[in-house]
Amino acid sequence: MIQANETTFRLDTANSTYLFRKTKYGHLEHIYYGTLLADFDDVDVLAQKRTIQVGSSVLYDESDSVYSLDSICLEWSDNGRGDYRQSPTELKMPDGSFVSDFIYVGYKIVENCVTMKTLPTAYGEAETLIVTLKDTTNELYVDLYYSVFAEANVITRRAVLRNETDVMITIRRMMSMALDLPDENFQMYTLDGGWIKEANIHKHPISYGIVTNSSTTGASSNRHNPAFLLAEANANEEYGNVYAFNLVYSGNHYSAVEKNERDYVRILMGINPHCFDWKLASKEQFETPECVMTYSNRGLNGMSHQFHNFINNNIVRGNWKKKERPILLNNWEAHFFDFNEHKLLQLAKQAKELGVELFVLDDGWFGERNTDKAGLGDYTVNTKKLPQGMKAFASKIKALGLDFGLWFEPEMVNSDSELYRAHPDYAVKLPSKQAVLGRNQFVLDLCQEEVRDYIVKQVGSILDEANISYVKWDMNRHIAEAFSTAIENQGEFYHRYIIGLYEVLERIFCPRPHILLESCSSGGNRFDLGMLCFSPQIWSSDDTDPIERLKIQAGLSYFYPLSTMGAHVSQSPHQQTLRDTPLATRFHVASFGCLGYELDLKYLSPEEKKDITEQIAFYKQYRNVFQYGKFSRMKTYKSNKVMWQCISEDRKTALTGLFQTLATAAESSDKLNVTGLEKGKYAVHTRPQRLYIERFGGLMKHVLPVELNPDGMILHVANRHYSLRDCIESYICSDNALRAGIPLCEQFIGTGYNEKIRMLGDFGSNLYIAEKINEED
Repeated sequence: MIQANETTFRLDTANSTYLFRKTKYGHLEHIYYGTLLADFDDVDVLAQKRTIQVGSSVLYDESDSVYSLDSICLEWSDNGRGDYRQSPTELKMPDGSFVSDFIYVGYKIVENCVTMKTLPTAYGEAETLIVTLKDTTNELYVDLYYSVFAEANVITRRAVLRNETDVMITIRRMMSMALDLPDENFQMYTLDGGWIKEANIHKHPISYGIVTNSSTTGASSNRHNPAFLLAEANANEEYGNVYAFNLVYSGNHYSAVEKNERDYVRILMGINPHCFDWKLASKEQFETPECVMTYSNRGLNGMSHQFHNFINNNIVRGNWKKKERPILLNNWEAHFFDFNEHKLLQLAKQAKELGVELFVLDDGWFGERNTDKAGLGDYTVNTKKLPQGMKAFASKIKALGLDFGLWFEPEMVNSDSELYRAHPDYAVKLPSKQAVLGRNQFVLDLCQEEVRDYIVKQVGSILDEANISYVKWDMNRHIAEAFSTAIENQGEFYHRYIIGLYEVLERIFCPRPHILLESCSSGGNRFDLGMLCFSPQIWSSDDTDPIERLKIQAGLSYFYPLSTMGAHVSQSPHQQTLRDTPLATRFHVASFGCLGYELDLKYLSPEEKKDITEQIAFYKQYRNVFQYGKFSRMKTYKSNKVMWQCISEDRKTALTGLFQTLATAAESSDKLNVTGLEKGKYAVHTRPQRLYIERFGGLMKHVLPVELNPDGMILHVANRHYSLRDCIESYICSDNALRAGIPLCEQFIGTGYNEKIRMLGDFGSNLYIAEKINEED
């Protein structure tokens, strides 16, 4: 709900209040953001008090000795008027200076969200406050948009700069939002990493100076995801004030958190000013990306729950909104580029027998794409691999009872391609320098209309011809040498590229709403809210090692729901780490996301095939809970344990994964904690899992009636056709007991094997199901 008059603006969600006011000089002073206030709470009581002149201050008005912009919590700030903190704008004004002074001129409130012409936004039931500011000496206006999603406990912010002067101005920095908060000894959490190690959570104390979180790669980047949060010093998963921010944008982003000498913390978020230079002509306007904010006093999990609900309800859209994702098999790790129709059909047939629902043909099906050095840009079917073409092959896949999906990399081109030979000018490169390549490829120039039209036509025709139901849209290199022949001012390249990308995605997929689009960029190089407006799920990482995925998926879970995370079971030892992990753990980690498989099924043993068949059946039974349940990162007291939990919407079912990294000698007892269930009696049990004989090595001779060679043929054959069952625990208890924690059976500590010993070892795991018992039955 929005309450406003000419001096005070109050924005309430279900559990929070955001409050600011106009000062006597027309600036917007931030008053409060936090727990929902009472109706009678007075703005003057909550405002920061200014009763003494601060030394070294530059006064805004010589008649007022305590009014210095540098000592006020503000909603928007300017350069050159006494505020020495970083400004949300850097504008070259008509007089050639960089001095601006935007003050309040009016407001209006509109129902629902206000869409943008150039960028995607959140949508749904909301109220929007638009506050207009004007420069004191020029006909330049800034419209500040605040959309309140009350039930989601989310407020979005963005800014629009309007040039009503008669001359062109230059934008060198234009943020989406600025917000000043009194310091709470904040800790800043960011998602940082790189290829195959995306989204690792890092914690930074906010001290005096500036901390930035940004990308300059042309994408939101695997180096620094745009999302971040500020938590009070003693906050944990369940307790404390948390302020979280994200950006509906897929390009170069920038966030700054600055603490000044008055212990005020300024938060800026928007387009990265790196190489940014935008010419805004008379009567034109510039739209900034939408920033998403949420506040929770229930710790990090409380914040995550709010962001998860908001993304599922107000970012993801179309036919796949809140729809269960299919279980897929992707052929990449099975074949790379070396496949033919027979190989593919054999793999698809085996996948169907295991319970897979969707077969995805990855890279290598088009042009001369036999390595990563050729073919990108030529989306004509390679008839040496698929002799009868894509339509005929897709029909054969569907005849097996599977849906069919296809991989593309439409934003890229190889120099060894028909497209590049015909149109070298389509590639992003400088005419005057030798080009630099990434993965043997160029980026196509989406600033050019002809390039956008080519991609839409090429991709769209294949999708329609073969009646594709799923697309994996990849982007496997960063942008460098940012230059386009389609624009005069190269400082506009990065932003215009992203605008062009959004146009292409809209033109291809809006007319084909049945297609499930999974975005990918060398894994999680473009995992952001902008892409989620078009692709309901994103490939989280090219790293499918479950122990690395514990860090990657946990990091993403702070800001993104499990329904958005592509997560696959692959072969072990893993191609990215050479780590050997149990099949059960690979499944347990991948089940907390959109499950898929990515391995050559013909090399599975009969026992492994049974195992995967049971995994898929289990996931189908609880798919909605995994993808749309309330996910929490649970507290553990051991450094070698990770615990995740999903609670069903009706709060009657809980799925809890307990993961062990490195085992310790004589491992002490573990405890199962489950929170958030409806009051009542619950049946708790372990998901059954197999123990493969080869894992026990030489220990087998101590439990067998005869001595056998651990590396011999007999045990090798036995391992393919026989397995042991791990400990299955079963309990009846109350929700209170689960909240307090149930001690679990002991782990193996060097002696014995029986049905009451959990055999985890390195990288082992258990998955527990708690379901409410109907007392009337």
